[in-house]
Amino acid sequence: MPERNDPTQSNQTTRRDFLKTSAAGAASLGGLSLAQAAHAAGSDVIRVGMIGCGGRCSGAAAQILAAGPFVKLVAMYDIFEDRLRVSKAAIEDERPGQVAVDDDHCFTEFDGYEHVIASSDVVLIACASKFHPMYAEAAVEAGKHVFVEKPHGIDPVGVRRMMAACDLAREKGVSIVSGLQSRHHRGWQETISRIHDGAIGDIVSMQSMFLRGPYRTYERERELTETQYQFRNWYHFRWLSGDDVTQSLVHNVDRMSWVMGEELPTWCFGLGGRSSSFGEIYGDMFDHHSAVYEYASGARLHALCRTQVGCYNNGGDVIMGTKGVCHLSKCQIKGETNWKFEGEHNNPYQAEQQALIDSIREGVPLNSGSYMGNSTMVAVLGQLACYTGKPTTWDEVATSDIEFGPSPDESSFETEPPSEKDASGNYPLPFPGITKFT
Repeated sequence: MPERNDPTQSNQTTRRDFLKTSAAGAASLGGLSLAQAAHAAGSDVIRVGMIGCGGRCSGAAAQILAAGPFVKLVAMYDIFEDRLRVSKAAIEDERPGQVAVDDDHCFTEFDGYEHVIASSDVVLIACASKFHPMYAEAAVEAGKHVFVEKPHGIDPVGVRRMMAACDLAREKGVSIVSGLQSRHHRGWQETISRIHDGAIGDIVSMQSMFLRGPYRTYERERELTETQYQFRNWYHFRWLSGDDVTQSLVHNVDRMSWVMGEELPTWCFGLGGRSSSFGEIYGDMFDHHSAVYEYASGARLHALCRTQVGCYNNGGDVIMGTKGVCHLSKCQIKGETNWKFEGEHNNPYQAEQQALIDSIREGVPLNSGSYMGNSTMVAVLGQLACYTGKPTTWDEVATSDIEFGPSPDESSFETEPPSEKDASGNYPLPFPGITKFT
């Protein structure tokens, strides 16, 4: 679970300068911030704004509204008006009486996020992932509570920016909650607690999988410019999404970081490419990745993700130890200890939103910064190792200035597209063994 106004308890994550950012600045605050004090009594309306109106942010909005009738949606922002309108109608249908968004609070210009932040007490951020750190930073600077979807940056520069926002949230006494919802899963909490207590002995190897078909794709609409099309189909363009290790496998990586007591890998090598997903709708991302991480303790994580049709699908994690094996998706341990979680399962997506609202009403800030940056940087490490085909160390990535495309502050519909399709209708891809990032 995210910690309430408290740094990470693990000393293992202090061995690198980057980790100092993720764990620092969490001293107790003597009083409530203005944002907390306004709702500490639990009787006032909590105003929520959305930055991004796709499926994930719309789902998060419905879930936070379910936390209580005193939570109201008051502002929405998306650079595509049709997506905003569809989202608004869907949320109104699911949570009638809790949507109070008039036309003046529906924003579609690139500065619309600023107006949402100004109108809200809590800001939900789930959009083209490139912008997550910038928007979170702006919301925290304004003293607003934040929910921000994964990934928490698509490159080293972005992840460090997000971690600075987490540190600032601690200073200001506002909550910042991660979309890495696994930490709120009741069954996984109990299972991983037993692993930490020695139920499977020392961890030797982990197998994590996010194997599925392609994520939602968009056909090109004739009236869109190249840059507008890439924003519409943002998941499939590296400069906006960071590719699939950072987008999807980050959930598994986060769970394995949790299993490992937040120990970080020392290095990684990876394999990746595209073998079956061709055409402009797939942008410039790989359709399969395999990243292998090694830890100082000797454990290895074998992390796999794939976005191809007609193939074997699996989203599970298997943790192998000296005394047994844990099948995390089943909340089950077999070996010297045989155990299975028999408690009531919960919806971790709902639980994270409830935790955010509770933190605001109780005046006790919730800050996910102790793990959200590290887990995302581990995913970025694997992604870069797959692109380059070279052994890549934690230190190299955590301290690098790699940034995909122009900075989010300089990105808009007027931005020259960093990637253009060729005569075959496909966009250029990285070449493992050849591609280098500086």
